[in-house]
Amino acid sequence: MNAALLNPLRTALTSEDGAETVRRSQEVTDWGARIAWVVGLLLFVALVYWLMREGWKWRATLQGDLPELPAPPAEPGPARLRMAGRYHGSTTAGQWLDRIAAHGLGARSRAVLTLTEEGVTVVRPGAGDFLIPADRIRGARPEKGIAGKVLTEGGLLVITWQHGERLLDSGFRADRSAEHARWIEILGSHTPGEPAEPAEPADAAAAEAAPAPHDPRHDKEGVR
Repeated sequence: MNAALLNPLRTALTSEDGAETVRRSQEVTDWGARIAWVVGLLLFVALVYWLMREGWKWRATLQGDLPELPAPPAEPGPARLRMAGRYHGSTTAGQWLDRIAAHGLGARSRAVLTLTEEGVTVVRPGAGDFLIPADRIRGARPEKGIAGKVLTEGGLLVITWQHGERLLDSGFRADRSAEHARWIEILGSHTPGEPAEPAEPADAAAAEAAPAPHDPRHDKEGVR
């Protein structure tokens, strides 16, 4: 075939191949669509985060009837027990999904628990410390979950206590879970749903146990 006829044909084929390559490249690297998709995804994530934050704030507002948390004592007495681990949150007693958000009780963090005669002091780096007063403790029990956090069976130490008009469950996990048993033994076992009666003050119990004072008139009546 004449070379004069082949050259235009080769040129045409080369031009068509080049155009096809450019078209495919444009399809693969459609940056406008990619940027729009990424921006849309970021906006969606921001919206979800904003809704979660507003829901959390609204929950804290609804729990505004809770009083401020008791502050740890400036000079606590001698420690009976100490435990290092994590604080996993607080809920309404017996309702492991009804999470308490007011006064920082919803913030999960590291924690150190110390049991003294004043109660259980909870020290939380990065969050507010608080005291569970001894006369408000209703007991403790092992659990596997609280405030939406699920662990292994018995992996949590849950302390039930009275705060204001509400009965709360606060969940902790020791770095060594074997320590939970000792805390339950000392604080007393508590089963969800059972009546939560306040602990009887020691002086009142002693007064009831003490014998009644002797009345000399009874002796005179006996003589008569």
